[in-house]
Amino acid sequence: MNNEKLMSKKKPSYPVNEKLHSYLNEYNRNIKIPIFYEDLLRFQGSVVVYDKNEEDTLWVRVYYSEFEREEIDLSLKKVYTILHSDGTNETIPFLNVDAIDYCTFGNSKPFRVKIRNILNDNYTYFYVKKADASRIYGLELEHMLSPYNLNFLVYKDTLIEEHIAGIPGDVFIKEELPNVTESAKSQIAKEFVKFNERCMIRLLGDMRSYNYVIVPVHDFDHVVYRIRAIDFDQQCFEGKLKVYRPQFFKENNKMVELVQAKLQKRSVDQYKVEERSIIAKRMLSAENRLEDLLTCMLNDTISLQDHIKRLKKEIYDLTNDVEFKRSTNMGDVMVAALDFVKRNYENVNMKRLMNG
Repeated sequence: MNNEKLMSKKKPSYPVNEKLHSYLNEYNRNIKIPIFYEDLLRFQGSVVVYDKNEEDTLWVRVYYSEFEREEIDLSLKKVYTILHSDGTNETIPFLNVDAIDYCTFGNSKPFRVKIRNILNDNYTYFYVKKADASRIYGLELEHMLSPYNLNFLVYKDTLIEEHIAGIPGDVFIKEELPNVTESAKSQIAKEFVKFNERCMIRLLGDMRSYNYVIVPVHDFDHVVYRIRAIDFDQQCFEGKLKVYRPQFFKENNKMVELVQAKLQKRSVDQYKVEERSIIAKRMLSAENRLEDLLTCMLNDTISLQDHIKRLKKEIYDLTNDVEFKRSTNMGDVMVAALDFVKRNYENVNMKRLMNG
């Protein structure tokens, strides 16, 4: 599959409008922070960051003038305490900004900040990005409809995201996947089917292998592997339905081959139904918050008219649901997609009750 033809060349950044800012304020995402994305762009120079194999990571480590570095370090420590604690200054003397890295690859051009506790050498990362409405919708939908909660903050045109730990999908596929047990491969195949379904349902695009991580979870007698999205830039933007299905990216071919080798069609269908049902349950449990978010999407512009026209036709051809034909923007398409899943879940439950 040619990804250049599958994906648009460049996705524009969509501003966060007043309605979305109000939503973020209502749900404690909109909090004043002491630094903006543009402040970090004032670096004096940079050096390339290489991985353990001496390969270019596409990140550069930036440095600032001595005067600015002191102010930037203090501000980033305060951001860390707001993101992970109560926002007070008590722990700031015990924090150190070990590194500030900048990535010129992709749309978001994020800064990655490494914060270390000098008392015990524990460290973590967070990201500073330009706020983009698509990405914020993606983060919120992930928070509500996936198994994972997300911690992020927005202040004016700056977005702060916590780090999502895990093994990058491309690294895992290349270095780890060939060495896991056969039973683990079956479990990973199952997880990829569910991940693929989840992305399609909530219209999260561009899940190439470097845009998700594999998280090994140690159970008492084995390791369970989970797949988590880490890039939400392509939420509800593209017009091709295939973009929202990770299976169609060539970077995921090994995972697709694993599904074909390890799972029968009946099992694949079963796991898809399971994921739809779980998402429907999450929708019902987060009903008010989800409705508020979708109201923002209905009154926002986060895609191009050509994309909207193509996507609603492709989903209509798949589902025969007339609600997609009536959609006028990406918010409408998202509402129709989630309603379709919820209606099917409720209809199945109704039939089960009627049949005793």
